[in-house]
Amino acid sequence: MSAFLRRVAGIAGVDEARIERLSGGDLSEVLLVRRADGRLSVAKGGTAVASEAAMLRAIAAAGVPAPMVEGEWDGALFLEHVQNDRVFSPSAWADAGAVLRRLHAQEGDSFGWPVDYQIGSVRLDNRQGSDWLRFWGEQRLVATASVLDRPWRERVERVAARLGDLLPASPRPALLHGDLWSGNILVVEGRVAALIDPACCYGDLEIDLAMLTLFDSPPEDFWDAYGPVEAGWRERQAAYQLFPALVHLRLFGQSYAGMADRLLTALGA
Repeated sequence: MSAFLRRVAGIAGVDEARIERLSGGDLSEVLLVRRADGRLSVAKGGTAVASEAAMLRAIAAAGVPAPMVEGEWDGALFLEHVQNDRVFSPSAWADAGAVLRRLHAQEGDSFGWPVDYQIGSVRLDNRQGSDWLRFWGEQRLVATASVLDRPWRERVERVAARLGDLLPASPRPALLHGDLWSGNILVVEGRVAALIDPACCYGDLEIDLAMLTLFDSPPEDFWDAYGPVEAGWRERQAAYQLFPALVHLRLFGQSYAGMADRLLTALGA
């Protein structure tokens, strides 16, 4: 029995037998709590639960489904439990496209986010500013590669140095989920029930699309519902996919080296 589980039981006022671990918690412990009144809650641990709560509230404020935040106590984030049938039917993909377009319609005053964040052991420098190429090059690519071996660092630095040839200088700062793949999209009966596990910031909307297409293959139903994307976005994908590839390389090791190498090669590094 983990210390976190015991702490959650104490906070929720339930017997430890009423708590079970949920699958999918690769980077933090995730528990299902069966409350005495019959409600189900999800409890998550981590070092940035207050920031995650703020991100989920921002997503919900955009009119996008997200778990209701029940509260944050003693390093534990409590959320409402959202059903998920995991069936990505054409209608579910279409709803995901419409939901993502709604999220991206929200616009910030600058790039970044009010506070830094963390995905597992990877810290995200979210300092806000108006220089998009600096944000993506230095605060995402170079910073994430900074603890990798020298050959990786040098290749990433070469990409960062030529981002002006690869990416738009001033995209619209859209509200991003920031860690978008099908595992973070809960669906029920052909509709999106919630977006979960965000790493929000304001930036180029193509980032969410790039990550989604890195780990999934959304069908035409998704793209039809999402709507038009600026011409040339497929050519810009690799520069945006490199960041999640580097994050996965750091978190999960050499099984993602091939992905990172392929993207760096495509970017001429």
